[in-house]
Order: sequence, then structure tokens, then C-alpha cells
Amino acid sequence: MQSIRWSGTPVNGNLPLEPDVFVGRSAELASLSRALGASRLVTVTGPGGIGKSRLAARAAALGAPPDGVWRVDLAALRDPDCVDHETVAALGVTDHTCSPPREVLAAHLADRRLLLVLDGFEHLVDACAELVAHLLARAPGLRVLAVGRRPLAVAGERLFALAPMDEDEAVRLLAERAERRGAPVGDEAVARELCRRLEGFPLAVELAAGRLGTLSAGQLLERLDDRFRLLSGGNRDALPRHRALRTAIGWSHELCTPPERLLWSRLSVFAGGFDLEAAEYVCGGDGLPAQDVLEVLSALLAQSVVVREESPAGVRYRMLDTLREYGAEWLAGTGDEERLRRRHRDWYVGLATWWELDWFSPRQAEIAARAEAELPNLRGALELALTDPEEAHLGQHLAGALWFYWVGCGRLAEGRHWLEQAARVDSGHEPPRLKALWVLGHVAILQGDTGPALAALQECGREADRTANPLAAAYAEHRRGCVALVTDDLSRAERLLGSALERYGEAGELNSNVLMGQVELAMARAFQGHLAEAVRRCEEIRRVCDDHGERWARGYALYVLAYAAWRDGDCASARALLGDSLAGAHRFRDLLGSVLALELLALVTLSEGDAAEAAVLQGAAGAMWRPVGLRLFGSAHYGAPRAMCEARARRELGDAVYEECVRRGALLDRDAAVSRALGRPRTPPAVRAAHRPAPPAPAASGTHEPAASPTRGGGETAG
Repeated sequence: MQSIRWSGTPVNGNLPLEPDVFVGRSAELASLSRALGASRLVTVTGPGGIGKSRLAARAAALGAPPDGVWRVDLAALRDPDCVDHETVAALGVTDHTCSPPREVLAAHLADRRLLLVLDGFEHLVDACAELVAHLLARAPGLRVLAVGRRPLAVAGERLFALAPMDEDEAVRLLAERAERRGAPVGDEAVARELCRRLEGFPLAVELAAGRLGTLSAGQLLERLDDRFRLLSGGNRDALPRHRALRTAIGWSHELCTPPERLLWSRLSVFAGGFDLEAAEYVCGGDGLPAQDVLEVLSALLAQSVVVREESPAGVRYRMLDTLREYGAEWLAGTGDEERLRRRHRDWYVGLATWWELDWFSPRQAEIAARAEAELPNLRGALELALTDPEEAHLGQHLAGALWFYWVGCGRLAEGRHWLEQAARVDSGHEPPRLKALWVLGHVAILQGDTGPALAALQECGREADRTANPLAAAYAEHRRGCVALVTDDLSRAERLLGSALERYGEAGELNSNVLMGQVELAMARAFQGHLAEAVRRCEEIRRVCDDHGERWARGYALYVLAYAAWRDGDCASARALLGDSLAGAHRFRDLLGSVLALELLALVTLSEGDAAEAAVLQGAAGAMWRPVGLRLFGSAHYGAPRAMCEARARRELGDAVYEECVRRGALLDRDAAVSRALGRPRTPPAVRAAHRPAPPAPAASGTHEPAASPTRGGGETAG
């Protein structure tokens, strides 16, 4: 698995590791590369703006280990409790168990050889130091490259203090950045003096280059000298080392127009990136009309104060941490910080509310991408709301509204972190707390933690009855039915799911969660031998999903229909249905949906006559089950396809060959396993007919029929 990830994006040759051309630093690069080869923990230290992240990116790219380079961007994170969650996410690990994320990381890294880059950790140094020490002790193939303004102070740490660029390199950087903007530097002597005044700080040099479109290098130097004299009382030698960077930032700030300075300060409330709509809402008004934000933002882009980035969620913008900190100081000085942070919170509460409603639409993939991109800002909004007793109901609402992200996009552990906080708060507003409770129950079920799940759902049900909230009662009942389903209490599952669906109908509720309730009821019926009824129900679910453009719940209905097609001997239809289901689940990072489809594809592949490939897919599915927890939730019904496939493949291949194929499949990462399963050509009809599956024994004999996902969905409008 040779892969490099930077800013959460795989860059196997198709994306640059860093957005800008790397200029200079050849000696430092060679020295840092040697340090990485000699030590398992290297920390690059230095003040903001000195180029630590860029140098670390370059060194990491040149010395990538077999399992790649993975970066964790911690600059926008504020809650130390989220460090482990962010690291799990950055590594692309999806874990459905209730194991602590630190233990999930240790297990994932135990037999891998990779480089983990922790960037911007200085405000979270204690949490990061504990995590690094824990992982290094348990993962012998792990190396860590930490990037921050202070050491981690972990045993075995090798410090690499980065100094400013030398004069020649700084001049080259200034010339390259200026040329990119179509504004040549001009007189080299003036350029050298300018870089000398800026003490070789790359960020200061880039800010200067951003001004060369409107001012000459000589004019910039004159203005910079004026500011130096102001700070030092006319004695340039009295300036302490590294004052130049703050001077350059302040000087660039002074050259901004009043609207530009105002927007600079207000943009500091964003954690990580932001899009134009968010900037217009949060930063517009009170001296800066919303319709003017784009023009002012464009001016900050031209001056290198803000950078533009392409992402799966569209065009986004961000400020470097040092510039954000400067803007935050100005915002605090204006006395407007609290108002801006509340506007920021309100925007993301509103955005999540809209996403939840819009999830039941063709825009699910777009919403999933946007939620992923906005996670740092969502965390900030949750933290602000849940720590303010008067506004805690907004945090409860936000945590509950994001059910589709926690449940459907591989964020169970972090979702539970926020939902547990939300459920503990007595906000005086019952509806949002009830929603947080049933979503918490849903998440805990998917983690295999049925005790706490039932406790949350029972409390939700009691309080819903007490406060006459029939919709919250329906969601609580629905999820209790799911607990019964995954524990093979089928009569209870059928009763609870059926009752919840009746309540949804009375309330006029129709969304992805309701459709998942229909799928789960179809499973309960299929497990009891009523497959034809389950097929009719899932065909109707597919029709409703197609009418609304819904893809996520639809994938689980297709799973049931694929099983029925396999039972009828139609492997071509079963494969097509499962390919659709698997592709959708993988797109949403829905691990449970992916592994269920992959297991059934293995059985279909066996029926098509390729026992060896079926065993490979079983091995891949087995590896994917580990982060889900107990395979198939310990249910005999859900285990039937796997058990049938294994028994038949062993008979055909023999134990030794079967085990070797399973071992090969287990070595595939998730992307490779899904690509392999989806890329397999259909088997010719003659082969299918020759391997028509025999129907399994009825449930009464102890062999149970599988159906679909036990617990997926959510509630867009509950509470």
C-alpha cells in the first residue's frame, strides 16, 4: 500500500504534495532527511512563518516508507479530546467498535511501516505527546515527524530547529513568487536588502511578493524601514531576533484597506478552511456588506493573506495559522469576537440542519463531502454551544442533526464523543436532547455496544412519552427494534419495527431513516422464511429511493434483492445489484454496507464457479469486519452467507489452498478490495447455470437466511 496523503487527500502522483514550488532549503532538506532515517521521532521546531510545514512535506515525500506518509493537520483543532479522533480520520481508518480511538490506531499501525506527520500540534502538546509515546511503543514500524513551535518532550525525540532562509534563497523565493504574479522584482540590490530586512522568513517574503503588483520593491523597503524605526525608536539594531516576521505581517496589515483589515480579522473565527457562502454570512454586515465580501476576499487572495484551494467539496479558502492568529488578536481588540463566534456557530447549525433535510435527495454524496470538509468548523460550533448552558440546546440539535455523518460516513467514535456530551446537558429544551439520545443509541448499536444503546433509547422513549413527543418515541422504538434484530430476537424486532413504521406513517415522516426501518423489517421477515414478502417490500423501497434520488438506504434494499436473485440462480442480476450497493457504500465510507455486500459477492462468485476468487473476497471481507467489531454482530442469520461460502469453498479448494486465498485477500486494503470486487467480469450464463446454488435449509433447521443491514439510517426531522 504505497500511498502518500497530504491534507487528507491521496496524492499518488496526481496531486502535488504541496501547493507551491519548493524553493531553496537544500541543506536543511538533506539534514532533515538524515534525521528521519536515524530517529523514529523527529520534531521540526521554529516560529510561525519560518517554513516548517513546507520543509516537512518535502522531506516526507522524499523518504516515504512502504505504507506511505500520512499527515494529521492539528492547527485548526482546539479540543484535546479530539486529537485521537482526528488522527484516526487522517489515516483513513473507519472503526465501528466502541474501542478507544487510541487503541484502534495502535492496532492499525502495529504491523505497518509508515511515516505519520503531526502538523501544528503546539497548542495540543500534552495530548499529542501522550499519543505519540503510546503509538511508538506499540508500532515498531512507525516513524513520526512532528511539526510545531515547541518540542513534544517525548523520550527519543530528535529536535530539528529550523532557521530562516539564507539571503540567496530568500531572494530566489521573492523572485519566484513575484514572477508568478506577473510583477518582476526589478533591482536585485533592493530585493536583497528587502529580504535582509525580513530576516529570511518565508512567510514575510511571500507577503512582500504579494504586494509587488501595486508597489515596487523600493517602495516596500521604504515602508518596512518606517515600521522598523517605529518599533525600535530609530535604533534598528535594538530589534530582537525574529521581530521581522511580526513586523512584516503588521506592515502588510497596515497596507490593507479598512474593509480588508476588517475581513482579515473576522475570517479568523473559521477553523481550517471555509467557503464563500460561509464568509459572506459570518463576516458580512456591520461595516462590511455581505455583497462586498467576495471583492474584499479577492484582494486578500492577491496579497497572499488568504489562499484558494480546490477540494472534493468545491472551492475553499484558508489563512495560514500565523496570519489567522494576527487576525484573531485584532478581532479580540475590537470587542466583536463573541458576536462573530456566535454567527459562526449559527451558520454551521443552520448548515447541518439543511444537510439533514437534504440528505433525502440526490445530493447525498455532495453533502457527505461538504460535511467532511467542514468538520473543523463543526467541531468549533459544537464546542462553543455545548459549553454555554444558555445555548446548549443548539449543540444538542447540531450533534443530532449530523446523524447521517456519524452513522453513514465512518465517524461513529467521534459522533459518540459529541452525542454523549450533548445527552448529559440539561438544556431545558427536551426535543433536541431527545434527538441526541436516540442518535446516541443508534451509534452505540452500530458499535456493538447494546447496553448503553438500550439505556439511551429507553430514556428517550420515557421522556418522549412524558413530553408528548410521538416522533422521538418512534425513533426510539425503531432503534430498540434494531437491537432485537441484531441479537436474533426476531419476533420482538418485527413488532417494534412495525410499530415504529406505523408511528412514522401517522406523523407523515418519510426519509432515509424510515426507509431503513422498512429494510430492517424486510430482514426480520426474510430471517423467518418470508423472502418473497421481503423482496416486495425492498422493491417498493427501491422505487421510493429512485423517485427521491436517495442512494444510501437504497444500497441496503439492493442487498436484500441481490440475495433473493442469488437464491433464484440469477448470479448476473445478483452481481449487478451488489456492485451498485457496494459502490454506493464505499463512496459514503459506510464500512458496514461495504462489508455486507462484499461477503455476499463472495458467495455469488463461488456460485459462478470461481472458488479461489470467492475465498480471496472472503479474506478481504474478514479484514474489513475487524473494525466493525463482532463479525455480523454475532447473529446466526447474518452469518449464513459467510458460513455457506466458506464450507463450499473449502470443499472445492481444500483447506490449504482456501486458507492461502483468504490470506491474500486479507492483505488487500479497502480500496483495493472494493476495486477488485467491482472489476470482476460477469461469468458466462453457461457457467452460472452449472453452479446454480441449492437453497439453504429452512431457518428451523438451524441455518438462517441473511437479508440486509441491521442498523442503518437516522432521522432527518426527529425532535
